[in-house]
Amino acid sequence: MGDNDIEEQDALRDEGEGDNRANPKRSRRRVEQIHSNVCKWMLPEELREKYLERANCCPPPIFIILISLVELGVFIYYAVWKPQKQWITLGTGIWESPLTYKPEQREEAWRFLSYMFVHAGVEHILGNLVMQLLLGIPLELVHKGFEVGMVYMSGVLAGSLASSIFDPLSALVGASGGVYALMGGYFMNAVVNFREMIPLVGVFRILVIVMIVGTDVGFAIYRRFIVHDTAMKVSFVAHIGGGVAGMTVGYVFFTNYNKALLKDPRFWMCIVGYIVFFLFAVIFNIFLSPAPA
Repeated sequence: MGDNDIEEQDALRDEGEGDNRANPKRSRRRVEQIHSNVCKWMLPEELREKYLERANCCPPPIFIILISLVELGVFIYYAVWKPQKQWITLGTGIWESPLTYKPEQREEAWRFLSYMFVHAGVEHILGNLVMQLLLGIPLELVHKGFEVGMVYMSGVLAGSLASSIFDPLSALVGASGGVYALMGGYFMNAVVNFREMIPLVGVFRILVIVMIVGTDVGFAIYRRFIVHDTAMKVSFVAHIGGGVAGMTVGYVFFTNYNKALLKDPRFWMCIVGYIVFFLFAVIFNIFLSPAPA
């Protein structure tokens, strides 16, 4: 082998090593750009630098991804296990599911949470998955899985409890309570930090949430009171209950970045309010509910 060939191999090796060194740098820059965009949408200006100093994907946004995979898996299970006429709307399978919240079986307390895993059709599951992934992943990158999980689950539980009080004869399926809790917390974050955000971005965030909520709640009310082709009436109150939970519990969690929650009086006010609401709902369902036992 001649000297020229050896020199060419050395040059190619050096180029390859240079590319290998450049790839991690490019990947790092991409990740930094993602974090930069996320913090512009989620945090006021004075907190962005602190976020970027300690931003990382460890742990990754695992809660919202796992919960979405479970919900999708349950939907596919019922669509396949109980062959449906169409996947657009699932029928018998979900209404007989031990996961669905049904007022006459409310003594099975797990149903107040497990209803979030069951969805009534393709548009239902896709709408919830898209919204919770679009909101949940950026929120979890900033606030991590515990905070996002607490807000999400508080919305799910508040949704079913509110439905059992204000629409006590209706069944409940879908993760809308959790999704609306994320939207409620995100909405309050956008409103509270509006002056510290880029004005156009702030207006856009608020308008998008208002349009999505208005359209979805309107459609849910339409299905509840106008459409009569389903065997069971599905409540829309979970949307409102989840949203209120997000605008209270979610507001406290999502506006306390880099602060001690236990020292914030708003945190304890929300906790006490949520406990009072929970106890009232329990007493109502045991002693006052018009729904059959």
